[in-house]
Amino acid sequence: MLNLFVNLFITLHWIDVVDILLVAALIYQIYYLVKGTVAINIFIGIILIYLLWLFVKALHMQLFGSLLSKFIDVGFIALLIVFQQELRRFLLFIGTSDAIRNGKFGKGLFDFKWQVDKATTLDINAIVKTCKNMSESKTGAIIILTKGNDLKFYAKTGDLLNAQVSSRMIESVFYKNSPLHDGAIIISDNLIIAARCVLPVTEHADFPAHLGMRHRAAVGITENTDAIAVVVSEQTGEISYVKEGVLKHALTPERLRELLEKEFN
Repeated sequence: MLNLFVNLFITLHWIDVVDILLVAALIYQIYYLVKGTVAINIFIGIILIYLLWLFVKALHMQLFGSLLSKFIDVGFIALLIVFQQELRRFLLFIGTSDAIRNGKFGKGLFDFKWQVDKATTLDINAIVKTCKNMSESKTGAIIILTKGNDLKFYAKTGDLLNAQVSSRMIESVFYKNSPLHDGAIIISDNLIIAARCVLPVTEHADFPAHLGMRHRAAVGITENTDAIAVVVSEQTGEISYVKEGVLKHALTPERLRELLEKEFN
């Protein structure tokens, strides 16, 4: 047994260590994406089957090993279907990561920066004033503020407006008798791009039961993109702020202003 460990460390090269660390990081990131969703049970099952296949292969059990290998080969296609949403979130995570957007990826190796940043302006005063007024009147609302991703796909699900951001404009959209009040508004570069937009909802099983579909949609869109979501509850009037799927609720207008200024100033 001692000789086995000695031989293992002798034949272990630095590239093998890098290989192990990369695989571990990939598995952890996939686990983080599916944690709390129904897909986590499938993910654990796949890991267990793969470990069983490695064990069977090490024991040279050819018949059982061949059966498991066929299952794994065909199962790869099934994974693309089962984990469609999670794979999409993973690719969006890579494509919208701060390291890439800020030009830090490959810094020192290349002389150029990735030209994906855009000037982001936002009338924070109008957003805070609107949320304060709607909170007092218990008017339900969901406001999506874009950053690197302009959310054109989701904007097309609603009615295009391209209107300047103002407190009166947003309040008129979410007025309960307005035909545009059911859904989200998307704001990009201080323009209300669209209203009545349909958003993806979170699939997390541990999502608080007392929160409604607006909050689910706010968490869902921020899990899949780099956008910021602001929600006003129709039942309680509470203001919520969502970033990267993390929801902060029962905020004061002052606290909302602090969070928005941190993101957009």
